[in-house]
Amino acid sequence: MKVKITRNAAKVIKKQMELEGKSELKLRVAITHAHGDHAHYGLDLDTPNENDVVVSTDKEIDVILDPNQPLLDGVVVDYLYLPEEGFVITNPSKGNHGDH
Repeated sequence: MKVKITRNAAKVIKKQMELEGKSELKLRVAITHAHGDHAHYGLDLDTPNENDVVVSTDKEIDVILDPNQPLLDGVVVDYLYLPEEGFVITNPSKGNHGDH
């Protein structure tokens, strides 16, 4: 499974992980709602369980994924400042290019 985290998102995620102060926490990307050929995604700091896959990224952030969710493979985590500040999670490899 693949995950991409942008530079902006990595800065915000690392800052939040430092605030939590627990080195065992990893970033979990999960599907909050799926319909048709795409999904809506959510983020959380969590510890992996035996059914999870942990993917290392080039931003030195490990990401927890559910291997039984094909819409998580290829997900991109970004953080935008405009028009609204916040995370944007898409999966261009599955045809999901943003919220609707």
